[in-house]
Amino acid sequence: MAMITVFRASISRSLPNCFPNLLSSSSNRNSAPKKNKLLCYAASSHTKTIRSEMSFCIGTHMIPHPKKVERGGEDSFFVSDYNGGVIAVADGVSGWAERNVDPSLFPQELMANASCLVGDEEVSYDPQILIRKAHAATSAVGSATVIVAMLEANGKLKIANVGDCGLRVIRGDQVFFSTSPQEHYFDCPYQLSSEIAGQTYLDAVVSRVEVMEGDTIVMGSDGLFDNVFDHEIVSTVVGHSDVAEAGIS
Repeated sequence: MAMITVFRASISRSLPNCFPNLLSSSSNRNSAPKKNKLLCYAASSHTKTIRSEMSFCIGTHMIPHPKKVERGGEDSFFVSDYNGGVIAVADGVSGWAERNVDPSLFPQELMANASCLVGDEEVSYDPQILIRKAHAATSAVGSATVIVAMLEANGKLKIANVGDCGLRVIRGDQVFFSTSPQEHYFDCPYQLSSEIAGQTYLDAVVSRVEVMEGDTIVMGSDGLFDNVFDHEIVSTVVGHSDVAEAGIS
């Protein structure tokens, strides 16, 4: 079983409390290189709150691989309350450990850079450009799959993902929108890397979806979506709707 990084976000019209910016880890792969989690928290001084019509109400949870509990894993994520909200996951590639490289360093630095750049004028609330700038600023050796979602005040959710982290928008009792994984071949996903041979922001799948108040967004690493079917995710969300209504998940 792989480690799982999960976001559950419900859409609200009220302004959320300031979210912490977070970093953590997830997953397991046999490809070149393969993946894995470390939990840490970082706050960005560059993140600012702008009153918006629609916003996220967010909860997070991570389940490490049993063999990696002690060191936490190699994935990271962050949450920002900038504009309607920004959520992102980077799933570190554990195969780097075979080269005596700490697989957690690349995704941690990638997410830390992204958290500092959400309000950058050049980013202009474009998740693909955020990925470009965060990747360019990352000097750690390693690689990671990544997904970034940004909610605009008008309810438009912008998504950019490289690899097999995923996102589901659940409306009522069904999946309204789903991202698709990118793989070179089985167990070898697209990934941003410190190596020239890796993918770039240009390889990201860019999506836009209009969300509504009451929608639930589930974002996570492949550790979630490889182990839990969509209908199981939906039934869990529907069965715990009172949690979302309480403002936390």
